[in-house]
Amino acid sequence: MRKEDFQSVAANFPDPFRLILRDSVASTNDELQQLAKDGAPHGWVLLADEQTSGRGRRGNSWCAPGRENLTFSILLRPNEAKVLWSRLALASGLALAESLENFGLQAGIKWPNDIWLNGLKVAGILVEAGADFAIVGIGLNVHTTEFPPEIAASATSLALAMGEPPSRPELLATIIRRLAIRLRGIGAEFPKLIQAVNQRCVLSGKRVVLQTAKGPQSGIVRQLGVGGELLLETRGGIMPLIQADEVRIVEP
Repeated sequence: MRKEDFQSVAANFPDPFRLILRDSVASTNDELQQLAKDGAPHGWVLLADEQTSGRGRRGNSWCAPGRENLTFSILLRPNEAKVLWSRLALASGLALAESLENFGLQAGIKWPNDIWLNGLKVAGILVEAGADFAIVGIGLNVHTTEFPPEIAASATSLALAMGEPPSRPELLATIIRRLAIRLRGIGAEFPKLIQAVNQRCVLSGKRVVLQTAKGPQSGIVRQLGVGGELLLETRGGIMPLIQADEVRIVEP
């Protein structure tokens, strides 16, 4: 990683975003959480060249080899009520999708926290809340062209999707600019944010199976509701889901 490249673009981050660089960390989320507990301010962005023990949702691993991808976390101390912080995943996902669209890609959002290109996962988002802060972790596959066997059939990268991807500093700067705009939408402007997410939702109209707190469910996804919930049409009617795991599209 050429740190001067990242620091050059970071000088033009919108306020209050500031960049911290690390050569290697176990987890950018864990590292930034500790800084948050020590009093780090809203807007700090921790970027690691290498992540050795990163986490996805449900405890899945997300490891980032050095100098290939973008792995970073953002510290937020939102002014909005904490009950609204769950919307940060959708706001971040929309910002990330819009950033990729800025480079000519057609990105889709797979509720609740994945970004797709051509039906494959290119990025993931993990939001974790502390007592008075939230951490938004983002992993974006940029240069990787070979994946572990267990995810090879479901993962992609910008290099695979477009040949020659933009530089990582350029990507990071674009994402932070879009985040600065979209993170403001978790309050009164959330209906506009949901409308934009629905336009990119890859699950709409698809039959899915998923895991909920009440067990497995299946049905057809209609769209996201006004609160960001997934509206699943089942034999018993429309089921609004605030959270679900292992959302998988199945053939009719």
